[in-house]
Amino acid sequence: MLVERDDQTLFEICGRLAADHEVDLTRQAISQHLAVLEDVGLVRTRRAGRYKFHAIDRAPLRAAMSRWLDEEASP
Repeated sequence: MLVERDDQTLFEICGRLAADHEVDLTRQAISQHLAVLEDVGLVRTRRAGRYKFHAIDRAPLRAAMSRWLDEEASP
């Protein structure tokens, strides 16, 4: 969901997962998944008032892919 659009609240993510992909997880389960992704640096969060917005951080993925592709190119 975050690849399609950054800066979504948990409520928005849950709604889109249910409506678009028929994912039937609780908000707590999705929140826990987001926390794990945030802990490893793949998701950034920011607070605005009482809302918490989530966005994907592509930098760690790019770095990992770059290392992987560089290793593949080496003889």
